[in-house]
Amino acid sequence: MTPDPQSVPTKSTMSDDAPDRTETGEKIPLVMRLYGILCTVLGVFTVFAVVMFAAMMTWALQTDPSMIIVGTDPTLPVILLVISYLVTIGNAVALLVFGHSLRKSRRRNAVRWSHVLIGTSIIQILLKIMLQGIDTTLISDAIQLLILVAISVTVDPSLRQERELKRRARDMADREAAEEGVLGRDLEGKGFIELNFFNLFWVFVICCILGLIIETVYHFVVVVPGEIQDRAGLLFGPFSPIYGFGAVLMTVALNRFYKANPVIIFVVSAVIGGLFEAATAWFMEMGFGAVAWDYSGSTIFGLFPDPIAMIFGGRTSALFMCMWGVLGFVWIKLCLPWMLKLINLIPWKIRYSFTTICAILMLVNGVMTLEALDCWFERLSGIPQTTPVEQFYAEHYDNDYMAHRFESMTITPDDSARVDGAARAMDVEIDESYLEGAADATFEDGEL
Repeated sequence: MTPDPQSVPTKSTMSDDAPDRTETGEKIPLVMRLYGILCTVLGVFTVFAVVMFAAMMTWALQTDPSMIIVGTDPTLPVILLVISYLVTIGNAVALLVFGHSLRKSRRRNAVRWSHVLIGTSIIQILLKIMLQGIDTTLISDAIQLLILVAISVTVDPSLRQERELKRRARDMADREAAEEGVLGRDLEGKGFIELNFFNLFWVFVICCILGLIIETVYHFVVVVPGEIQDRAGLLFGPFSPIYGFGAVLMTVALNRFYKANPVIIFVVSAVIGGLFEAATAWFMEMGFGAVAWDYSGSTIFGLFPDPIAMIFGGRTSALFMCMWGVLGFVWIKLCLPWMLKLINLIPWKIRYSFTTICAILMLVNGVMTLEALDCWFERLSGIPQTTPVEQFYAEHYDNDYMAHRFESMTITPDDSARVDGAARAMDVEIDESYLEGAADATFEDGEL
């Protein structure tokens, strides 16, 4: 059967201007168009501010480079600042286009650019944490992120209707799959498991627990035989999030390769696991001066230095990349089917509501963990704890509590890229050098 030529969409009917208005017959609500104006103004202001800052930085470099040197590694904060401002420029351009799309009621285009802005906003938040920790400036970024998410799912009613139809179809398919015993499987055959939020969230949670067990046993048997060390990575509960996120990444990456050659599965798992481990270690060190593992000095069979450990500064190693490879193979070949059966034990009637509640609790746990680490960093840096939040963590999660909870972690403010901690350390060094100079001068004058 040949399709009707009149029913086939053409480029003219699929342009950003035409379908956005004709699909619903109405413009974007006034509130969203006003928000579009605000985004346009904010984008223009941001571009202007970044250009002015770049001009000031250029002048400072030409006049006195020491004006922008911070901390024991002067290049690191500057590099992160440059990356941050490049992302800010990209975010500002996206704001301009996004605001224009909202003002012109170009729904589909607004949805696309909202996704871009969600990505740049998340990157900005991570960079801010690495540079200045967790403070009140993140509130505006979090609010903007929530607004963007809300707009991305509501601005286009046709997309919302499509999602609603897909949700109903999914519910019907899930019920049929549950009756047939294949719930959670990828029925299209593209992979073993269906990559939806429900499955991936429980993969994350269960692997956080399994990872903690593996870490504890490995430390007890290999690292320090007979010693039980708390290897938890969150403030509450028996969770090691690096294994949870690693399992999610491997599930997404290897899902379609579950029938592939074992060597391919091993190599992909090793690369993903090693890079993720190194990236996590780097983020924790830059943001909080925290080191939970260090493979510097590792060797290959005791014969020569580990090149992987040397390249990544001890944040991962060849041995642990191989361990990630083995874990990935065992995970995708043996554990994932068992995991799916375990996930499907959650009763049907509370399947999604229970998952939503648990997801909120895990999010709160993660946020409080980052805040506790941030306050711990500030206390070790000698920064006064003045805000109610800082005082709360100082009272309930002091240095002794944090050191006991995160036994494998050490925090060294000088190793971070934080401007506040590095500047504080720099002030201490200046004060000590001043006192030493004053003492020498006094001694030379013959005075006590």
